[in-house]
This record gives sequence, C-alpha cells and structure tokens, in this order.
Amino acid sequence: MKKYLFIILFISVYSIGQTSLERLEKSPRHHEWVEISNDYRTLQNFLVFPEIAEKATVVIVIHENRGLNDWARSLADQIAEEGYIAIAPDLLSGTGPNGGGTASFENSDEARTAIYGLNPDQVTSDLKAVINYSKNIPAGNGKVAVIGFCWGGSQSFRLATNSEEIEAAFVCYGTGPNEAEEIEKIKVPVYGFYGGNDNRVNATINKSQELMNTYNKTYVPVIYEGAGHGFFRAGEDPDASEANKKARTEGWQRLKTLLSKI
Repeated sequence: MKKYLFIILFISVYSIGQTSLERLEKSPRHHEWVEISNDYRTLQNFLVFPEIAEKATVVIVIHENRGLNDWARSLADQIAEEGYIAIAPDLLSGTGPNGGGTASFENSDEARTAIYGLNPDQVTSDLKAVINYSKNIPAGNGKVAVIGFCWGGSQSFRLATNSEEIEAAFVCYGTGPNEAEEIEKIKVPVYGFYGGNDNRVNATINKSQELMNTYNKTYVPVIYEGAGHGFFRAGEDPDASEANKKARTEGWQRLKTLLSKI
C-alpha cells in the first residue's frame, strides 16, 4: 500500500511541475499553425481542436505583452480541452528579426518592447481578420468569443468596441477604453477578471463600469482578493502563492461557466 501511495504522489507532483511546453507536447489534441492574410501582413496563428463530436464555438486567445509564448499556446490547448476550438494569433508576426514573430526575439524583454510599438489599429485589424477566419472553420459553429490577458486583456476590451462579430469579450487584468464614444459602440457582454493586488489595472475599473452603465452595456468585473497581476499564468507555477492558485482555479471555473452559455 505504501508503495502505491508513493507512486500516486509522485505522479501528482510531476504533473503540477510540468512546464507549458511539456504540457503541449503531451496534449492529445490536434495542434497546427495556420496563416491568415490581412492586407500586406501574414499572421501566424496557433490552432487547437477539441476532441468532441459536434461543432464548437471558437475562442480567440490574445497573448500577454510577452507575445505568443509557450504559456499562451498552452492556455489555448487548455481551452480546447474544455470543448472549444482555440486560436491564438501571434500579433508580433513579421515584426521580429528577419521578419519573424515572437519566437524570433532574443528574450521576452525584446518581445515586450516590440508589443508596445505596435499600432493599435493594426492590432484590431489583425484580430478582425482572425474573427473572419474563425467564423469559417468547418468544425466551428460560427460563434466566436475572445479572451485576452494583460496587454491582451486590453486588446480584448478594445476589440469589443470595434467588432459586432463576437459573442463575448473576456478581459483578464487588462484596462478598458476610457472614451464614451468607444464604449457606446459595444454590442457584446464584457467579463472582467482582476487580481486584488493589481491596483494599476484595478484603478481603471470604476471608470469602465461607469461608462458601461451609462450606455446600458453588460460589464461584470470580478476581483480575486490577494491575487496579483497575471494570476492565470502565475497560478500554474509549482511555487505559486495560495492567492494566485485560488484565483486561477476560481477564475477558470467562472470562464468555463460563462463560455458554456454562449
């Protein structure tokens, strides 16, 4: 009995300690890279299909300010595990050394610098191209939602002001537009996920709530007490704080519930 207990505990600890790349390599789901053309640009996208029998809603995953790294791709795989088609565009496509994307940058700091050099209108245009592609995936049901993290969370909120072709926008610790004319254009519900110890972002929530209420828009922010910025990523770490792990668990359950209603 003691021998079996040891084996079970070993497997559990090993699973928790896996890296994002290891999780991707062991995933049973179908992964592929697809190119999407947008004007003069070619966008690289990581596409993951769920193992289900019916057509599925597509979820666009917008990466953090680190670019489309292993964690962002792993997150897309986890969404597919829940029964959705996930597509994660590399919004740094063509901007890196030798015309590469995220992987071509020497480190995450260089990728971050490049992210903040992107033209917001270009980002929105690229995301609209991904929406169009997603609506025509044969295995899809025609519905598209978008979720973004950190910088990507802000882009998710911004996309809601620029597209009527999505079903919902999920904003994970990203700031919202602060112009009334932008908020007025929103046609879909916006759901926010915020860490309690992230006042840089949280200081903007009241303004977003006020504007969304003014125009009778649906905006439901939830603050996870004690969690920091980036808790969906940080909460997966083997040495994650209890607050980040709790926020990650509760936030993921909330996301699954909301997606199931689309």
